[in-house]
Amino acid sequence: MSERKSNKRRVAGSYAMSLMSIMLVLFLLGVFALLMMHAQKLSNHIKENIGFEIVMNSNVKEANILYLQKELDAMPAVKSTEYITKDEAIRRLSEDLGEDFLQWLGNEENPLLPSIDVRFNADYANVDSLSVIESQLLENENVKEVYYQKSLVEVINQNVKRIGMALIVASIILLVIAISLIRNTIRLSIYSKRFLVRSMQLVGATEAFIRKPFVKTGVSQGFFGAILADILLIIMMYWLNRRIPELALIQSNEITVCIYVGIIIIGIILASISTATALRKYLNAHIDKLYA
Repeated sequence: MSERKSNKRRVAGSYAMSLMSIMLVLFLLGVFALLMMHAQKLSNHIKENIGFEIVMNSNVKEANILYLQKELDAMPAVKSTEYITKDEAIRRLSEDLGEDFLQWLGNEENPLLPSIDVRFNADYANVDSLSVIESQLLENENVKEVYYQKSLVEVINQNVKRIGMALIVASIILLVIAISLIRNTIRLSIYSKRFLVRSMQLVGATEAFIRKPFVKTGVSQGFFGAILADILLIIMMYWLNRRIPELALIQSNEITVCIYVGIIIIGIILASISTATALRKYLNAHIDKLYA
């Protein structure tokens, strides 16, 4: 009786260790997936804050400016526009300087010109696209100049590409490591039961019959390990959102849910395949190799 209880404890301990190992591996995989999501959203957020300041001529009628703004809003490249009147420009300048700018002008007319601030969608926030749009705008007789920092745009896009490539390489490496760790964890679990497999073979059990409970256990380990990993990820994200509220600006609930679901799917698939692969070794092994 005591031996049976001892065996049950060993089996439970082995199951728990495998479950914890799978959970930690999937948790790290989820952390990296969330990091990639936030990096992508952050890069898009930065790109979408790149834009033009379209300075209009002083004698342009407001109706013409509003018409140009409407045309810009209809362009697929444009995310948003803002019309800044001469009075609004004075107000903003006064806020930046900390004093009333008009008092220094006396009776002089407001020298600031009306303008339109344009922000672009991330896919168009590159030098080539912006140069084409700039050329089109300068053909408009109501536009005096188009201002944007070309060097800043180039630097941002270069850094985004470098970071993106680094994250892709790192994600591939991490995925390979995750697969290897889960396979080794389950292989050790199967190794501890290799004599049970041989005993079942000796009494005439078929491979399918032997494989079924092991694969079922592997699937449950992958599923519950992934659920625990998702719970840890949710707790981590809740804590980070409380500490850094600005994270909400670059989060996507849809992508986050997809990551949580993906962790469960990956956990089940890797655990079931690893179990079947490890079990095949002992189903076909010679008796001498069971003691190796």
